[in-house]
Amino acid sequence: MPEQLASFLARGYHGQMSWLEERAHWRAAPQVLWPGAQTVIMLAESYTPQHDPRAILTQSEAGAISVYAQNRDYHDTVKKRLKRLARWLIAEGGGEVKVFVDTAPVPEKPLGQAAGLGWQGKHTNLVSRDLGNWFFIGSVFTTLDLPVDAAEVDHCGSCRACLTACPTEAFPAPYQLDARRCISYLTIEHKGPVDLGLRSKMGNRIYGCDDCLAACPWNKFAVTAQEIRYHARDDLLAPALAELAVLDDAQFRSMFSGSPIKRIGRDRFVRNVLYAIGNSGQGRLRAVAQSLCADPDPAVADAARWAVERLTKK
Repeated sequence: MPEQLASFLARGYHGQMSWLEERAHWRAAPQVLWPGAQTVIMLAESYTPQHDPRAILTQSEAGAISVYAQNRDYHDTVKKRLKRLARWLIAEGGGEVKVFVDTAPVPEKPLGQAAGLGWQGKHTNLVSRDLGNWFFIGSVFTTLDLPVDAAEVDHCGSCRACLTACPTEAFPAPYQLDARRCISYLTIEHKGPVDLGLRSKMGNRIYGCDDCLAACPWNKFAVTAQEIRYHARDDLLAPALAELAVLDDAQFRSMFSGSPIKRIGRDRFVRNVLYAIGNSGQGRLRAVAQSLCADPDPAVADAARWAVERLTKK
């Protein structure tokens, strides 16, 4: 839906994600990305957690990591499966194929709805009557002209659970997201210091946020992820903020090798951890923050000073 993306960009809701604007024309239609495409096969794979992802939010000395990032990078797992499907498709029907998993300008959610996987809910994520909203999306572009499935329709009704669950009020209206206020954006995409008015609302969320996803009532139909690589690592279920804050670059890279968290780098990650420390209300964490007030990274040093000030007032 190019018009919705255009409106999103015109309002500046994309924040620092300039790549969305730069590649917007490629999202207009699959044929723009690959002129030879005749059909797009959309697929979903569940990563529904075994635990309640909101339980960690009450553990002030631990960091909350988004469910999808609590183990291996899903891009690798999903892409391998898509390639197997693509090879089978070529063997059976011929033609050419290309596979994509969230790393190319593919309008995955509108295509997913058009293919019947689910509908874009009021939180702008895809929701399925069978999978809830805990699932990854992959696509196979092919030159084959295949039958088209019926599109899914909206089943959100009058529900506003996802909207009211957002701690930073990042939804100006149903079906609209201002990424500049979204904790997933702030902890992953946003470079530099986070606005002072939003830091206290981030709580102990140090990588991503699952609040709007977890609130969706359609999750009652979801089945726990079968792929073991989507199950949480024990050390990432409730990692201690005090230990995460003092990671140097080498330690960070070692701890998050093969994880999507590695992409944001040590500095942005530790910045997030320090915001969580500042929100913890735990005076004993003040010394940890104090030790980083002179960190070489300006955003880390700023976050450390902010955390020290917050904890000094306790």
